[in-house]
Amino acid sequence: MSRKMLRDGDVDDSMIKGEYDYDLFVIGAGSGGVRAARFAAGFGAKVAICELPFDPISSEVIGGVGGTCVIRGCVPKKILVYAASFGGEFEDAKHFGWEINEPVEFNWNKLLHNKTKEINRLNGIYKRLLSNSGVTLLEGEAKLVNSHTVEVTQTDGTKKQYSAKHILIATGSRATRPPIPGQELSITSDEALSLDELPKHAVILGGGYIAVEFASIWKGMGVTVDLFYRKELPLRGFDDEMRVMVAKNLETRGIRLHPGTNLSELVKTEDGIKVVTDHGDELTADVVLSATGRHPNTKRLNLDAVGVELDRAGAVKVDEYSRTSVPNIWAVGDVTNRINLTPVALMEATCFAKTVFGGQPSKPDYNHVPCAVFCIPPLSVVGLSEQQAVEQAKSDILVFTSTFTPMKNTISGRPEKTLMKLIVDSETDKVLGASMCGPDAPEITQGIAVALKCGATKSQFDDTVGIHPSAAEEFVTMRSVTRRVTVGTKAKTNL
Repeated sequence: MSRKMLRDGDVDDSMIKGEYDYDLFVIGAGSGGVRAARFAAGFGAKVAICELPFDPISSEVIGGVGGTCVIRGCVPKKILVYAASFGGEFEDAKHFGWEINEPVEFNWNKLLHNKTKEINRLNGIYKRLLSNSGVTLLEGEAKLVNSHTVEVTQTDGTKKQYSAKHILIATGSRATRPPIPGQELSITSDEALSLDELPKHAVILGGGYIAVEFASIWKGMGVTVDLFYRKELPLRGFDDEMRVMVAKNLETRGIRLHPGTNLSELVKTEDGIKVVTDHGDELTADVVLSATGRHPNTKRLNLDAVGVELDRAGAVKVDEYSRTSVPNIWAVGDVTNRINLTPVALMEATCFAKTVFGGQPSKPDYNHVPCAVFCIPPLSVVGLSEQQAVEQAKSDILVFTSTFTPMKNTISGRPEKTLMKLIVDSETDKVLGASMCGPDAPEITQGIAVALKCGATKSQFDDTVGIHPSAAEEFVTMRSVTRRVTVGTKAKTNL
């Protein structure tokens, strides 16, 4: 039985069944690994996949089928975002005629129970998907012995080796703590999703999406929150105008922001954890969340011995087809540190399976990848920010913006505003980027992403009939140019 596979740019039909235990051995059963295993099996490959034992809090020897997204990332976080949103909804409801005569109480333990129940359900679904695809699931810790052999240390401590024509590394990444005295007193996002008790006062270090999201989550549940970050604004890498709006909304919600500030030390005290900043200020909190970054899970895979090259951050180096420096070893997802999003890992895994087992050499397309920050209210973007567009511009950039109070807030009195923005190439009229900060931003932006992927122009946006009344219609009714940025100049930002 032969299969088509990409090797050094050529198609190879020479693989004979039985030469190896498996055609493909996948290390890591997260979103990318499961997708690759299932699709490869769909092309007729004999596939095995290995994953660490399940637990909500990860470590070097703990994981679970479903990976970060399902067990300790996107899914449980979104459940907590939903929970945190209800507090504000109850307050808003009073302005719409709802009389709430009894105190509304929040039960953290009940939320945790239901969250864990859902994670277990999804974990089971992922296992069934693999089984139904004919993929062999192994539990244990896998490491490479050579370019075609994987050793699995099973849960009982015994070891077994498997040979494979191709090996895929899809081990993801893990949250890290900053190297400061007392760092062990802080928690990561893993623990934050499974705390025994809801804190009364939380300190968060970091300005990325995880930090901003947990600030919103905890504040929505009644926690006092102090957010510390090194830059002038949170969410480095996003459109500056959107970053300003997010910061304003966080402050409006009552989150205390500390820009340009880092933590220098954590000290355990009778009252909690004493937090010392690099400015010499001190405060005490129940919980300190370190949300300063993640590190690729490559340390225990024995990659160096096999010749798989890593970058300075410890991520696996790959080419445009996700192939490593060893021709038959591949890698997808966060372990490669390209765009660390679940849907991107799924795309990379799909392209891998098509390339290696489908006879369809496919490169992941990283243009117009939408993303969202699930703060409250959320931020969502697709395409280029204003700053990126200006840097890449060959012609003037037209910026269209609309800032308004959502209809719901005009009744509830909530002061938060929505900001929507389009970035347009003045010469081609193509919409280069779209962003929105406000209720339902991710749901709206997903549709906008389709338009940008199809190469939509501003004229086509203008010719589209809006849905009224809705926030989404603003994207097709922004007629007046807010500003024109001339080629060679810097984007104007309001910091």
